[in-house]
Parts: sequence; C-alpha cells; structure tokens
Amino acid sequence: MSGRVEGKVAFITGAARGQGRSHAVRLAQEGADIIAVDVCASVSGTDLIPASTPEDLAETAELVKAQGRRVVTAQVDVRDFDALSAAVAGGVEELGGLDIIVANAGIGNGGQTLDQLSEADWSSMIDINLAGVWKSVKAGVPHLLSAGRGGSIILTSSVGGIKAYPNTGHYIAAKHGVVGLMKTFAVELGQHSIRVNSVHPTNVNTPMFMNEGTMKLFRPDLESPGPEDMLPVAQFMHVLPIGWVEPVDISNAVLFLASEEARYITGLQMTVDAGSTLK
Repeated sequence: MSGRVEGKVAFITGAARGQGRSHAVRLAQEGADIIAVDVCASVSGTDLIPASTPEDLAETAELVKAQGRRVVTAQVDVRDFDALSAAVAGGVEELGGLDIIVANAGIGNGGQTLDQLSEADWSSMIDINLAGVWKSVKAGVPHLLSAGRGGSIILTSSVGGIKAYPNTGHYIAAKHGVVGLMKTFAVELGQHSIRVNSVHPTNVNTPMFMNEGTMKLFRPDLESPGPEDMLPVAQFMHVLPIGWVEPVDISNAVLFLASEEARYITGLQMTVDAGSTLK
C-alpha cells in the first residue's frame, strides 16, 4: 500500500529531528507535502539535551524533498502563537492547503519531585508541552475549516499522559492535559469531519530520551551511565522485551491516524508503548 496521504499537506511541529523529523519523512513517503517548524534553539532548563539547530531543520527538508515532496520550513517557538499562525499561513499559501496537523513539539526538563521542582521548569514545561500544543492546533484549524474537506489532527502525548512516574510530575501533568485537549477538540470539531486523536509513545530512541540527564535519572547509582546501563531499567517498564522504540514506530501510528484508514476514528488514545500501560 502506498500513497496513503497522497496530495495532502501536513503541518508538523518539532520537525527538526527525532519524532518530528520521522513523521515528516514518513508522511512524505506516502504522498504528503510538509510544513515543518521547529524552534531550532535551546530552551531554558533543558541544558542536558542538545538543542535542535537550523541545520537539523534544513536536513529534514532535504529528506522530505528526497521523497519527491514539497516542504516549507520555519523557525518557530510553539509558545509564540503569532509566529505559528504566520508559519502555517505561509505554508498553506505555498502548498495550497492544509489537511493534517501533527502537534509534536515538546521538551524534557527538571528531574525533581513536584515539591522540589522550580517554578521556571514548571512554566517552561506547561507552556511548551501543553499550551504549545493548543496554540499549534489553534493556528492550523482555521485552514482546515476554510477548506471544508475535514482533516486529521494528531497530538503527541506520552505513556505519561495515561500513567504517572516519579520525578517527572510536570511532564505528566502536561501530557495528561494533552489528552484533555484532544478529547475537547474532537468533540468540537467532529461536526466538520475533523478527527482528533493522540499518540502515546513509551521511551523513543531520540535525543530527548538518549541523553545524559535521562540516563542519570534511570541510573542514579552510576556516575556516568550509558545506554547499555539504562537498558535493563527501561526494559523493566515494558511487557515486550525492549527498552525503547524507534521514531518510525510512532510515525507509523501517526500515518495511520492521518490516513483514510482511520476515517471514523476520533478521540482515541493510541499507545505505542510495548505494553507499558499494562504494568
């Protein structure tokens, strides 16, 4: 099967690398043109996670073009609604429409219990991982409505949007909030044949997970843990015998939800979690 989103245009946030880049390439492989945005800069409190760069976003664009699809990029912070709106409008003007929104951008910061977490880390997390999702969808919905042909919106939540883990309470709160956004958007937009769903990944092999801070969070007993040290703990989280999934595993779920195969699916929390929510 090919061409599952042929002729459609997808707006993807956090597209410079990781899951966002993977989503852009996977949708392009199946026929979509892409509006790809990313902040391409460091965010306060995320020092242990290397920041995405303009070069990363340019590489995503080249990978999309290699699939024979068109792409428009912009450096945008999802906290800036006006910039998001301008980026989407520019992309729609160049590419001719909008059919799919993938609100994927997010950060990881902190690492303390909620009672010890700084207000700055809390605010950054909620502003990007929750309010940024709302703003991303808000920027795109007018274009879906004006086209009058329905559409698909996919919000990136997490296993942490379904269950709780220690030392990540602000992330858990944001990702649970994404579920509330998804369900409300689904109810409000269903009359326009716009479907809204969320994906809930477990650990994913991207810079947001594979970094010094996460490894120390998983293995505080070691001074300089690496992936091989983290693997046994990460594997314990799952029913299937793996520690993490690959970005394309999430992209395949996004593609399904964006395609006509999911034409009557809305309000769904789709897990790609190796059985993590069963434990």
